[in-house]
Order: sequence, then structure tokens, then C-alpha cells
Amino acid sequence: MNKIKTLLGGIALSASLAGAALAAGVEVNASSTGLALQGYDPVAYFTEGAPTKGSYKITSVYEDTTYRFSSDANKATFDADPEAYLPKYGGYCAFGTAMGIKVDGDPTVWAIIDDELYLNLSTDIQERWNSDIPGYLEKAEGKWTEIEHEDPAVLLQ
Repeated sequence: MNKIKTLLGGIALSASLAGAALAAGVEVNASSTGLALQGYDPVAYFTEGAPTKGSYKITSVYEDTTYRFSSDANKATFDADPEAYLPKYGGYCAFGTAMGIKVDGDPTVWAIIDDELYLNLSTDIQERWNSDIPGYLEKAEGKWTEIEHEDPAVLLQ
């Protein structure tokens, strides 16, 4: 039980930090400038199998959020079907979503499950997530419909 309290405490702290960084709206975890995934290329997770920093010179804006790409080919792939490459839960931590809160997803702590990109807050949180992915996915899907449009800071009150 203490491990869970510690994990949730860390998530709560991140949520308060995440709330101040939102620009694109509460549905997407973006910086104050509207940059998603901290500038990582969303397509590269699928094509390179690794988080890859995008270039400020190669960008697309989708639903008021800016995405960067490591190549023109990745940008074209994204532009053809953006929904296929967007991280689940707006790029918020998948485990946090399952707990009913929104916290930063670290673009270097990720997994592709059933052709969907999921981020987690940290490797410790991802270990917890990995202990029951089907169960946490089910919880997260249910919680996301409740919290998608909520401000992260409000969820901590």
C-alpha cells in the first residue's frame, strides 16, 4: 500500500506541474507554446521503434497543437492520418489516466500497444503499468471519458 501512495504522490506533484504548462487545451498535454511530445516525432515511435527528436524546421499543427518531425517523410505520414500517430490520452501518463488524473507523459517512457502510443510519467510508473496492462487499459479508457476535458489541477482537488 505504501508503494501505491508513493506512486500517487509523485503523480500528484507532476499533475500540478503539468497544469501550468498547458496551451493547446486540457485534452492534449502540450507546452505553453502548444508543442506536443516535448518536440519528439510521433511517427518515429512506429517507424524507428524509438523516441526521436523532431526538428523545429519540420512541423505540423493538428487541432491547435504543434508536432515536430525528424524527416519530411514522417511529416507527410502524419499529415495523411494524424489520428494514427497521436499518443493516447492526449500524451498524458497512461497510468495516471487509469488513476483518474492527468500528469505529464515522458516521451522517452513509452510503449506501443495494439498500434497505439502510450506514455508514462517515469520508468517506475511504467513498471507498475506493465504489471497489469490489460487491467490498467480498461481503467484508463473508462476514466479518460470522465477526465478528458478537465483541467489537470482540478483533478487533484
